Amino acid sequence: MTAELSGRLAALVHDVTGGSVTADQALTGGSLRTLGLDSLGALRLIDAIDLEFGVEIDLGSGSDTLDAITRMVADRL
Repeated sequence: MTAELSGRLAALVHDVTGGSVTADQALTGGSLRTLGLDSLGALRLIDAIDLEFGVEIDLGSGSDTLDAITRMVADRL
């Protein structure tokens, strides 16, 4: 489930950034901000996660990697 969830979240990152961050880049484990996810993209990602999974998350400090976001979403499912 976690690998599938990570893949879906990586696709959402790709979608909300208009392709400037690829799913493969998101899956590398690095900071999404460093990769190019700006504040507007983060808000779009929060909304997309809520729509896709029905969970609300906070992308505060320490949660800007796909692994951290995957854990947050998995904990709320």
